[in-house]
Amino acid sequence: MLVSPDAPAPFIRLQGVSKVYRGRGQDFLAVSDATFDVAPGSLVSLVGPSGCGKSTLLKILAGLHGHDDGQVTIGSPQHPFDPGRDVGMVFQAPLLLKWRRILENVLLPAEILGLPMAAARERARALLAMVGLAGFEDKYPYELSGGMQQRASIARALVHDPKLLLMDEPFGALDALTRDRMNIELLRIWQESGKTIIFVTHGVQEAVLLGTQVVVLTAGPARMADHFNVDLPHPRRLALRNDPKFGEYTQRIYHLLGLD
Repeated sequence: MLVSPDAPAPFIRLQGVSKVYRGRGQDFLAVSDATFDVAPGSLVSLVGPSGCGKSTLLKILAGLHGHDDGQVTIGSPQHPFDPGRDVGMVFQAPLLLKWRRILENVLLPAEILGLPMAAARERARALLAMVGLAGFEDKYPYELSGGMQQRASIARALVHDPKLLLMDEPFGALDALTRDRMNIELLRIWQESGKTIIFVTHGVQEAVLLGTQVVVLTAGPARMADHFNVDLPHPRRLALRNDPKFGEYTQRIYHLLGLD
């Protein structure tokens, strides 16, 4: 993929990254030769079947796992990156604490990091408004739908103003209609927040609809098969799935996954 000389320096750079899990008498190759750049403010989709290393790559980027080969660079000497402070995580399940109200759940990272609570509370309220949950600050998780709970978890991941938002199949447990709504909501939140987002999914259409860039991983053995920019207009809507160019991107991924 050619890079314009005027393009910003990559926020994330992976070069030949591999990860092996070593068990009793048998090694498992989780990721092989992952090489791609992520520009600041991008929304990058990692797509592939179960067991292809998507979540492992996310854990490497979060600083939760090391890697065996290659190089991972995040940030720069001028703008250093601290995984403990600069990462927000959203998982498939919202993982809200059922005994805490929604505002208190959103504030949890700020409490853990020891941030000034008055400013954090103000930011939490603003984030809840941004994700469409103004007026639900004092509700408990059980009083919200699954989609609303996941919106709260996105606000929680952003409350400490991280540089990088990592999302591990966050809409996988939602019904199809709610998932469609959440895709459009995420695009709006991404554009309003300006965050760099890495989004893991096994949904091919979801990967293309969301991503400014798609990274395709295949299983057996796990390897990075392709990465490409998605040249589709913003703001994106669900009707974009009827665009012939959208179909070309999805066919490219299906071919790589052996599903065409």
